[in-house]
Parts: sequence; C-alpha cells; structure tokens
Amino acid sequence: MTDQTIFKFGPVEHAEAGDLAGWIVVEGRPTMQTAVQHTTEDGKVMSGTWRATPGTYHATYTDYEFVHMIAGRIIITPDGGTPVEVGPGDAFVVEADFKGTWKIIEPVTKHFVVRVA
Repeated sequence: MTDQTIFKFGPVEHAEAGDLAGWIVVEGRPTMQTAVQHTTEDGKVMSGTWRATPGTYHATYTDYEFVHMIAGRIIITPDGGTPVEVGPGDAFVVEADFKGTWKIIEPVTKHFVVRVA
C-alpha cells in the first residue's frame, strides 16, 4: 500500500525556462528555471525547485512564498528597504506585497512553497 499523502521531491528532470511574471531583468543576463513538483488539489499551494544564474531582477510578488536555499547566494532588497543576504541552508519568507531586487551573486537552487492569492 502506498501512502498518497507524502510527496518526496526527486531530481528535477523537467523545468520551465523563462522569467516569472513580475520579474524584470535590471542587471546582467540572468536566467531562471522553475520546476513545480507538487500542487495541492485545490491549486492554492504549489511547491518545487527554482534555479537562477547571476544577475539582478526586480520582482513584484502577488503571492506568499516560503524559501529554503539549497545552493548559491542572493542579496534581496525591498524597494526603499534594507538588503538581506541569503545563502545555502537559509530559510525565509517573502510576503505577497514584496517589491524589490533579487541580486543573484552565485548560481542559485532553492526549494519553494507558494500560497496563491
């Protein structure tokens, strides 16, 4: 009997390339890949793996996101706010009304959980 209430993330085999809605390149030539590995039945929560290369995006969020950094380093600066540097092992939350820059210093891999507004 298989327990269908547990979903273990495996290797990312298929990730969608392309910038997320609300993310605009402002420095360099960063690229990103997003692999949604699980979505709840009601579609309100999704989780997966995100990868990005160095450069800077200005991001506008509409959904809440929990992040656990696997690799890389980012300096996240809310518009008019204080920069926060995150790296491997760090966990953090980005609120749904966030607007600011993500300066990707080293190639990033992160796991995410997004609650769709």
